[in-house]
Amino acid sequence: MVHRFEPLVIRHAHRLPSTPGPSGQGDVVARQFDAALMSVGFKLSADLLKHLSALSEGTVVDTAVRTLETVRAMVGDHVQHNAYFIDFPANVPDTYEFWHQCIAQALADHISREGTLDQLRTGAVDLLTLPSYGTYQHTYAAMLAVHDELIAAAGDRVTVLHLGGAPDDEVSALYLALAGSTTPLGDEALLDLAALAGHCVDGPQPEAIPVRENRAVVNRARLETGSDLLVDTVTDVLRLACALSDSDVTLTEPTRFPSPSRRVRRALLAGLDAVVAASPAKLADVAAHSEAFKRLGERLHAHEYRARWPHAAEVFAVARGEREARSLDSRVEELLGAGDVTGAVRLLTAAPGRLFRALDRLLRVGATQEKREAVVAAAEQVAPQVAGRVLLSVREHLHNRTEQHEDGGGRRVFVNRLGRAWVTDDTRAPMPAAERDRVLAALDAELGRRLPAPGHLLIDPDVLDVALPLSGRATAAGLGVLPRGSRSPVDGELLRFFVYWKQTSRSTDYDLSALMLDAEFQTIGWLSYTALTQLEGEHSGDITDAPDGASEFINLRLGAARGAFIVPQVNIYSGEGFEETEESFFGFMLRDADQRGRPFEPRTVRMKSELRGPGRVALPLAFVRGDDSRWHAKWLHLYLKGNPNSNRVEGNRVSVAALLRAVVEREQLTVRHLTDLMADRATATTRWDGTTAPQGPVTYIGLERPDGLHPDSRIITPENLRDLIPG
Repeated sequence: MVHRFEPLVIRHAHRLPSTPGPSGQGDVVARQFDAALMSVGFKLSADLLKHLSALSEGTVVDTAVRTLETVRAMVGDHVQHNAYFIDFPANVPDTYEFWHQCIAQALADHISREGTLDQLRTGAVDLLTLPSYGTYQHTYAAMLAVHDELIAAAGDRVTVLHLGGAPDDEVSALYLALAGSTTPLGDEALLDLAALAGHCVDGPQPEAIPVRENRAVVNRARLETGSDLLVDTVTDVLRLACALSDSDVTLTEPTRFPSPSRRVRRALLAGLDAVVAASPAKLADVAAHSEAFKRLGERLHAHEYRARWPHAAEVFAVARGEREARSLDSRVEELLGAGDVTGAVRLLTAAPGRLFRALDRLLRVGATQEKREAVVAAAEQVAPQVAGRVLLSVREHLHNRTEQHEDGGGRRVFVNRLGRAWVTDDTRAPMPAAERDRVLAALDAELGRRLPAPGHLLIDPDVLDVALPLSGRATAAGLGVLPRGSRSPVDGELLRFFVYWKQTSRSTDYDLSALMLDAEFQTIGWLSYTALTQLEGEHSGDITDAPDGASEFINLRLGAARGAFIVPQVNIYSGEGFEETEESFFGFMLRDADQRGRPFEPRTVRMKSELRGPGRVALPLAFVRGDDSRWHAKWLHLYLKGNPNSNRVEGNRVSVAALLRAVVEREQLTVRHLTDLMADRATATTRWDGTTAPQGPVTYIGLERPDGLHPDSRIITPENLRDLIPG
């Protein structure tokens, strides 16, 4: 049990719990452990190295084995990354020359000769029928043998692992941080919370669990141990039922409810009954998920318990349409349809979050100054009751309503909870500027009031353009990953993308590609399996089947790149989707031209993210050339629906360009905004220059936690950036 949750702590906090074990002379083994970590881009902090050095050699060895396994998976080094072209990036042939070579080899093979000749007579050859196309022609070991060792460079990534507290304390702290998060978690973090909740159910609990999905996961653990449930809406109970069914607690996807045990039936019905008994108006929430409630009611046999829990029976009566319970939204729509904006605002003050989400529309339909004044006054009045992430979301939205395009309308980009994106023209009427500015001022005042006094505020300048993580679903799980909309500097001569996938049961072909666009978002060219050597870059070759796992790479020289935008993408040509494969991930590396090394070198990896979206085309991030000619990464985490099969960069370049333009033109709310609000209350504000840390406690906000900070400091890095979002 001591080591069960250790990988979670390392992944989420970059901390290694203080290892229990006998004292000894572990300094030599600890230094060897540190050296092994550095080969994959990690390093022990000074305190952690000192701690391990005082333990027995056996304890340090056991710790090293576990930790190396975890960090290698974090960076993508737990699998073998072979390349089709053994010398990649050297000696990559011209595309048509390579295809001709594959045909010649097929003609020389007596098994494939006749079939290839038949195809040639028709004037077209299917590459997938050629024996040498799409499958590795050499072993992983043979590929390694032709590459020189990587030459270490000062710019290689170093991710520091810090010394944590006792294992139980670290696990409890991680549970409290995830369960009490003020923003929704991503899928991987939600699974981690589920594992932690069962272990920590009898320990300390967060003061509040504001995110409903998190509450459902925690409630499952509480139900299984007989603890009281945390439910105050009928939807809380529905989410719990989904959690018990190992289904989608976000209620985005339909759930097939199994027949629960009698104990679970009683718990769910009792929860519904208590909620409605305390507030009958909450029956109005049933309509939004009526089909799910009907299916649940059938499994709970609610009719058998009507006498015991009559209020629960009302829930299912509303779901079946036997009883009316008008939703707040329907009542608001009725008032707006009648032109009664003031009445709609008055009704929405009972649901402050919904009022704020409707502000844009209310200010546009408020045709008179009096009506607009009523909207703004109501927003100012209820702002203290609105969740911090909603305030921030609305602030970002209103900020982006300031610009008017020359053609009379801009572009709107929509991203659903699963990361699927689309763009449409903005046909909305302009927003009244005076009222918008007044709401923005009220939002900043309320946010500033909620932010804690930071004391000495220490800021890494590179973190200022990181977008605020208003939802965990705006960030893929992985290493070095930043929230959607973030900008981060990219320094290096060679930029190398990689994708790895391993199919579960069906032959699966993923195609790594890179699209280059000019400043007007027009196509310059692309690198893909149909263009192996273009744009001063190279493609590693097409792999079309991955029963044992497969990798593809793209190598680019940034200094020679001609465009303003580079957009890597992963297209599903055939087979399993991103969520069906046993494993699939994307990343990029940076290295100097003279470093050499293998196609995949873990300590040059700057980012590795899981591919687990719903579409058939993945757009993890884009690279943007700034006015100073420096490159930056613009984080996307988006998926296009694509075609069922045969997706190619050539076929989606127009939609990708339109989507990228809409994303680039939108201004994200970043860490800079909150640090500016915090600076007014800071005793001092210092830009971190990478040298000596202040002696006293600080609030540090940066991309990496530096060594030497006071132990009472508050540390905010991308791993816990959600802690910056006020409740």
